[in-house]
Amino acid sequence: MPVKQTLIFLSFFLLSLVAKITATAQAADQIERTWYNERLTAKIQVYKGTDGKFFGKVVWLKYPLMADGRPKINGYSPHPEQRNDPIIGLLILRNFKKVGKVTYEGGTVYDPENGKTYDCNLTYKGNKLLVRGYVGFSMFGKTTTWTLAE
Repeated sequence: MPVKQTLIFLSFFLLSLVAKITATAQAADQIERTWYNERLTAKIQVYKGTDGKFFGKVVWLKYPLMADGRPKINGYSPHPEQRNDPIIGLLILRNFKKVGKVTYEGGTVYDPENGKTYDCNLTYKGNKLLVRGYVGFSMFGKTTTWTLAE
């Protein structure tokens, strides 16, 4: 094989390899997006923390204001010092570790509507994120389906 053809072949091979590595890296963090909750009343941005774990915060509310015109707050928090914190910006997903191709475990989900925190697993399914909250055992939990907002 002449040198020119070898260089062309090698260039295409390297480009293909780089494209595959890039696609694999992007797929590894597929939940790092913005999701609508099941009732489409909130958007949650999921991101990877510096420790490699995944977190999610509220970035949008369909109804962001209370009846008196003030921003909705975390009024049901079990921590009195946090009850005046705004819901927008509130961290509701914490400490998820990727344990499979589409599974994230070991985290918690906080429900600002009742102030409770649940153990949680996440499962990525295309444009859906299955959020399973539970106390103690996953089999006794509830799954809600979030949809991609982007």
